[in-house]
Amino acid sequence: MTSEIVQFFSVQIALLAVVLILHTYIGLHIIRRTLIFSDLVLDQLAAFGALAGIGLGIEYGTVQSYLPSMIAVLFGALLLALIKPRSRAIPREAVIGIMYAMALVASLLLGDKLRGGEAYVTKTLAGSMLWVTWPLVSITAVVYILLLVFHFVFRRKFIELAENPEGFRKEKFWDFLLFTTQGIITVLIVPIAGVLLAYAFLMIPAAIAAMFTKKWAGAVIIGWTVGFVACLIGLCSSYFFNLPYGPSLVLSLGLFFVVSIIVRCFQAGNKLYG
Repeated sequence: MTSEIVQFFSVQIALLAVVLILHTYIGLHIIRRTLIFSDLVLDQLAAFGALAGIGLGIEYGTVQSYLPSMIAVLFGALLLALIKPRSRAIPREAVIGIMYAMALVASLLLGDKLRGGEAYVTKTLAGSMLWVTWPLVSITAVVYILLLVFHFVFRRKFIELAENPEGFRKEKFWDFLLFTTQGIITVLIVPIAGVLLAYAFLMIPAAIAAMFTKKWAGAVIIGWTVGFVACLIGLCSSYFFNLPYGPSLVLSLGLFFVVSIIVRCFQAGNKLYG
């Protein structure tokens, strides 16, 4: 029994440690460019692709199911990059919100037509920790490392796009690459974490880090550290209290976010009266 617990937690901890680095970094770009719901769009499209795969006879959560999910998120990445209203009357975030609503509705309609579709839709939202294995962690780690290398090589382009978008050339092309990166990590993480937790991985650690520093490297370190501790607490709560995996980690990350806001308010108050 003890060896099973050690095996279970070691796999989960390894996956969380790998996932949170890239998610925090990409999340910083999304927050600083106020593309807040773009990841939610890609997460939901990945779920839709997986459900479409089930309709084609592909088992959910398998390597084969990554293909329809990847097709769906690449289509979404292309739309996110190309659709950028020039009129201030229609903000870009409104378009992103509409895309998310359409992806969610499409998933619900498709799930309604599948045998056991309701259970699959729930899995896409909540995820399942039981699918995490060392081979899956290894594949995820390799892909994430390759993406980290890619972002390190082209870091100046992406950072310039985030800090000075007005004077940036080929904005749509680099937007597509950014959204494609999001899409790849989404395809890998949604079958395990679910849509809600995949979104929380990207947004909450980055949002916490953004409160305390504007430096990119420092923000990644802060976001990864806080996110990792929060996820460990959520993981333990899920396992020992028999709670759903995704919602437990989302709640834990959310509580850390609230605490971070309180800490930041105290810091601001001390500076004001210090």
